[in-house]
This record gives sequence, C-alpha cells and structure tokens, in this order.
Amino acid sequence: MGIFERPRLRNNKRKDMPNDLWTKCPECGNMIHTLDLKQNDQVCTHCEHHFLLGSRERIAMIADANSFEETNAGLFSKNPLGFDKYESKIEMLRAKTELNDAVVTGRITVEGSPAMIAVMDFKFFAGSMGSVVGEKITRAVETAIAEKRGMIIVSASSGARMQEGMLSLMQMAKTCGALAKLSDAGLPYISLLTHPTTGGVTASFATVGDINLAEPKCMIGFAGPRVVKETTHQDLPPGFQTAEFMLEHGLVDSIVKRKDLRKKIAQLLRYMLPA
Repeated sequence: MGIFERPRLRNNKRKDMPNDLWTKCPECGNMIHTLDLKQNDQVCTHCEHHFLLGSRERIAMIADANSFEETNAGLFSKNPLGFDKYESKIEMLRAKTELNDAVVTGRITVEGSPAMIAVMDFKFFAGSMGSVVGEKITRAVETAIAEKRGMIIVSASSGARMQEGMLSLMQMAKTCGALAKLSDAGLPYISLLTHPTTGGVTASFATVGDINLAEPKCMIGFAGPRVVKETTHQDLPPGFQTAEFMLEHGLVDSIVKRKDLRKKIAQLLRYMLPA
C-alpha cells in the first residue's frame, strides 16, 4: 500500500442483520421497534400516530377469530383503454402485495353480529378505485342485503383510478346505488375513513354511511390541500382536511382510536341491525 493511500474503513455490519427492525414515527420522530408496532396494531407507542394498516391486518383486527370468509377474490382488472404499461404495473403489484386489487371483501362477524366487510388497501395502486374495486364493493353490499347483514367499508384511497377513465368514475354511482338499496332494506352501513381518503372515494361511498367513523388525524378530502389552496387562492384554516376538522363540521360522526374500533363497530351493529 502506498504511503499516501488511505486504508479502507472496516465494516463491522453483520450481513445477516435485518434492516427493518426499527421504524421512525413521522409524527413524534421516535424510533419504534417493529415488533412493538405490530403488537400495537401499527400505532406509535409514544404519540399514538396511526400508521397505514394493510387490508388483511385490518380484517383480523375487526373480525371475530376465524369468521372471515373472503368473497369475489378472483376478479381482475383489465385494460379497457389500452393504457400504456397498465397491465404490467398491475401484475407487479399483485406479486408485491399478494392482493388481486385494492380492496378485500368478505363475510365476518363482530362479537357475533353478522356483517359484510370491504377494506381498501393503499399498498395496491394507492388504493385507487377501478372497475374491480367498485364491482367487489357492490357485490358485497348485495350479499349483505340478501343475507341481512350489516355493511362495513374501510376506505384508504387516492381516489378514482385514472387508467380506467370513465369506467372508474362509474363506480361512484354504482356503489352508492347499491348502498341506497341497503338502506331501503333497513340494514346498517358503517363507513370508516382512514388515512388518506380522497378523490372519488370521498365523493361517493366513503361519506354516505349511516355512521361515519374516522381514525385520528387522518386526511379526508376531495382534492389535496395544495390543489385547493392554488384553486381558491386563499389560506386554508388550521387542521383543514383532517378527521378532527371534519368532525367539527359534521362530515364525521366520531373519531375512534384503532384499539377501540372493534368494540365500537360491534356496539353499533348490535344497536342498528334489525332484530
């Protein structure tokens, strides 16, 4: 080695050391052990910030043990507009997330009360609503009517899926039409809004529940706050488009922490389901 050549620094990092043991909370900045986060339903143990929760984990948290029976799992999105690379993107997301699309639906019971559940998953195409998402939710509502179950929809979405154009926007009317029939049948619809719930999902089924629940500090809106500000040319009020702001202005009926969610939904179903 030449006298002017610096020796390499020794790297003592073990090759078998996992790199996902800790997660930094975006709210308080504390580091949380992954196991602690998982055992606390993906809620920060320091400040109670609610991280994104996958659809399967959400169902396991709400449903009675072994009560979930998935429905319409075999529906797949097509590419009706011939959108460039849309099919390859869908295939990649299916392999990565182990989901067929951005919503999982099925039968459950919650403390014994029968319900249908539809849970959107932000990991798949940012939870965007295409024709499959709308169809699966509509079929779940129709099953709830046929079997006299309550309906629970958990929203986490960037809105309508632009790659499917008008077919995506049509799902707004289709899902709301099915929910109107659910109401005519005297069956309850509980909507849970989580972070983020935006776009066409907010403008359709997410905000028309008999009871609209929300998780703390989640973002709820049609367009994002930056778009709204640039369009209106006005400063936005503090907390704009948060669950707390929506509760104050009447869009949301209650803000429920994740640890209390199952108990709250069970209570509502017992009260609202016909005898």
